[in-house]
Amino acid sequence: MSAVDRWAASLAEWGIPDEIIAAAPQSPWIHPVSTFTPSGDLFVDTPSRHLALDALSPGGSVLDVGCGGGRAAFGLTPPATEVVGVDHQAGMLEVFAAQAAERGVTCTTVLGDWPDMAPHAPVCDVVVCHHVFYNVADLGPFAQALTSRARRRVVVELPQRHPLSRLSPAWEHFWGLQRPQHPTAHDAVAVLAEIGIDAAITTWDEEAPPARPVTDVDVEHTRIRLCLTADRDDEVREFLMAETPTGRSLATIHWDV
Repeated sequence: MSAVDRWAASLAEWGIPDEIIAAAPQSPWIHPVSTFTPSGDLFVDTPSRHLALDALSPGGSVLDVGCGGGRAAFGLTPPATEVVGVDHQAGMLEVFAAQAAERGVTCTTVLGDWPDMAPHAPVCDVVVCHHVFYNVADLGPFAQALTSRARRRVVVELPQRHPLSRLSPAWEHFWGLQRPQHPTAHDAVAVLAEIGIDAAITTWDEEAPPARPVTDVDVEHTRIRLCLTADRDDEVREFLMAETPTGRSLATIHWDV
């Protein structure tokens, strides 16, 4: 099986069984806009930020694909003074534009799915794409479109393993369901190599977050992700309280144009 086909097949294994989805009170595929508003220190010297900065000059431009609220892009302003955000949710782009206005940064937004909207996005010095790859089954055209809009470099950040892996113990606990082990960030690099992109990968770990109480929002989001009903909230809270906070294991993939 080719790397491209293996990536798509591995992602498909993350689908939730039909019988669980059918009984779910609401869709588990939630992306609350409020949680994507950039906050805290955006200038932490991560490999992703460092590699993007290396390809930027003062007054440069950044295209952020799957931008959300723009955390990846605004961590690069300055030196960049122009940002372009692409997202399929209008609410995300509203946050992105408001954040740009607060920072006095020139901003363009493009509403729609990548790579369909690639022709509508300008070429920028650096293209960043954070925490999106695992949502893309047809990764080859997606990555090639990133290259087509980059003048100097593409920088991708993603977890080393599927982001829903953190919920794998919960799926086993509540449903007796074993979750997959693939794809991984290294599988993404294999796809890129197969389509002719010479990419480098850097793996790294975030610091563990400080301990904090489990909130009602934590419980609600986890319960929805797990396709559970509200009467299971106490069980979900108990499960979350027993977890030990850990930092994410992340990867940065980059290639020059």
